Amino acid sequence: MKIVRNYLYNASYQVLLILLPLITGPYVSRILGPTGVGINSYTYSIANWYVLLGSIGVGLYGNRQIAYVRSNEKDLALNFWEIFFMKATVVIIFFAFYIVYVVKFGKYKKFELAQSVYLVAALFDISWFFMGVEDFKRTVTRNTIVKIISLILILIFVKSKSDLLLYIYILSFATFGGNLTLWPYLNRYIHKIEISKLHPWRHFKGSIELFLPLAAIQIYTTLNKVILGYFDSATSTGFYDKSDSIVRMSLTIVTSLGTVLLPHISKMIAEGETKRVNQLLYKSFSFTSFLSIPIMFGLAAISIKFAPFFYGDGFETVGYALFIESFVIIFIAWA
Repeated sequence: MKIVRNYLYNASYQVLLILLPLITGPYVSRILGPTGVGINSYTYSIANWYVLLGSIGVGLYGNRQIAYVRSNEKDLALNFWEIFFMKATVVIIFFAFYIVYVVKFGKYKKFELAQSVYLVAALFDISWFFMGVEDFKRTVTRNTIVKIISLILILIFVKSKSDLLLYIYILSFATFGGNLTLWPYLNRYIHKIEISKLHPWRHFKGSIELFLPLAAIQIYTTLNKVILGYFDSATSTGFYDKSDSIVRMSLTIVTSLGTVLLPHISKMIAEGETKRVNQLLYKSFSFTSFLSIPIMFGLAAISIKFAPFFYGDGFETVGYALFIESFVIIFIAWA
């Protein structure tokens, strides 16, 4: 029953993620234009790589590790603080690297500096802990509030192409503020622990093992935008980003099941319930296939006409990119 409840929490948030871009996507593309959209996408993709490297797979590793030990109050507190301090140290190091990159090699320096707020936000991101204890209500509520506030601020303050910097600040600071809101709820789960008992780096190897496949996925989901912007133009990055965002948006309900299953299956594995794990995997594979296959063909069918209608004049290229990219939906769902 907990799986169903958590899936409904997560799926309801994913529905919100579908509805909000239906408002912000056409609005932002028409206000900022292809170049503004492209600059945001290009600079965010670079910053996101530093966030990814600084986080070293803690989103997955921390989630799983907390699920393993959540029945033991002492181990829960110990693992949380160790993982947090390990991640914080690495994020700070990569934040310094990012600032050096912007100063030395930055193509759009003021926009890239604005994107650095995402690294500060990553430092305080403890959503992995709440997912590990299967408290999805907390993270979903936080994310929903952040998204709605971001939407309101964008509609109020972003009025012209010159507001691109403000648009980036709204999104990045909303993420930062949202991450801070989870901290007060830690008292329900975590008690004080002696610093001398902490050994953060014992988690490094396990975190890296989960980070490597995650980094491999990011090569084709994020790095391609950086490469496109570097060798061609920010405008081309914007076209691809808008195509990619529609694909990701259409997948949110499908992929939310994996987010819910990760901590639950981790706990079952720790308790040796292999048979139930296999049953869940088969059921989840059938469920994701049932949803993703019609989404894939439906999106491909409407892509050419939908993109310029949705994003406005100047975004016709997005439709052709969307037609090609729609076929990755089934593979992402299976993954």
